Amino acid sequence: MNQYGLHRKIRPVNRLDKDTTGIVIFSKNEYIQECLVKQMQFRTFYKEYIAILEGILDKNKGAIDAPIARKKGSIIERCIDENGAKAISHYEVIDTKNNLSLVKFILETGRTHQIRLHSKYIGHPIIGDTLYGHESSLISRQALHCHRISLIHPITKKEIKFVSSIPEDMKKAIN
Repeated sequence: MNQYGLHRKIRPVNRLDKDTTGIVIFSKNEYIQECLVKQMQFRTFYKEYIAILEGILDKNKGAIDAPIARKKGSIIERCIDENGAKAISHYEVIDTKNNLSLVKFILETGRTHQIRLHSKYIGHPIIGDTLYGHESSLISRQALHCHRISLIHPITKKEIKFVSSIPEDMKKAIN
């Protein structure tokens, strides 16, 4: 309830996995939420993530195109499956250090656990990801952060950009 005694329901537009840090967008009403969800479908809602992966990638830039489905017998875990939903992640290596790669991901699609699963699929899981990789002494969670989002405001039609700095635990892990 706000200061005027009105009840307001906020609606999440995007979501983050547990222990992933970064930007989450909420709308104040269903109409705006639907407008922003449509932007995601038409790829005008831009999401950029930063992750720390195990090892050094063969290519500094590329795309991972591997369909994702729910893993049989699990309500949480996903898997790469030719019958799954289309999933495409574009990546670019920002830096490498101590057999780790700091990588920027831009999602063309937005499937549950997409970056985490695609990283594992290419043989470089996200450090600290206990579901698709393993624990790390460098960080106590998966090293994944929603770094940047841009969208078109549904009313003003102006582009809005949000940036969230890389969190301290990830900075320490890469250094």
